[in-house]
Amino acid sequence: MKSLLATLKSLVANLLLWSFFAGGLAASTASGAVLDGTAKTAATFAGIAVSLLTGSRIAKKPKIKAFLSKPSTLWFLFLFNGGVAVASYFAVDGVKGIATAAGMGLVSLGAAGGLLSSRREQAAGTRARVEEPWA
Repeated sequence: MKSLLATLKSLVANLLLWSFFAGGLAASTASGAVLDGTAKTAATFAGIAVSLLTGSRIAKKPKIKAFLSKPSTLWFLFLFNGGVAVASYFAVDGVKGIATAAGMGLVSLGAAGGLLSSRREQAAGTRARVEEPWA
């Protein structure tokens, strides 16, 4: 059982992590409404960097990692992001549409890779049981 101090420390760390993640997302998406010029660009890229760094830390937590590796979650990510990639390619003109489609397509391909690797692991486990019936 964790001590009260360890529990409090973990709670504060999680609150800070999620706060920085939400703040990074807000800065990367809403800086255009508040800032102009170079400050807007700097705030956007800083927000992207903060949200990517904190998001990767959040994704390493056991409960989140287990959720993201479930087949149903991977199928949703694959289909939704693939659909958004196709829609943004046709709906958004110019470089923004192509960049959005490429980014969402990469996320979709990453989810497809997760689906394929989990399928291979299941097939390898089944094959091992079939080949060695006495084990």
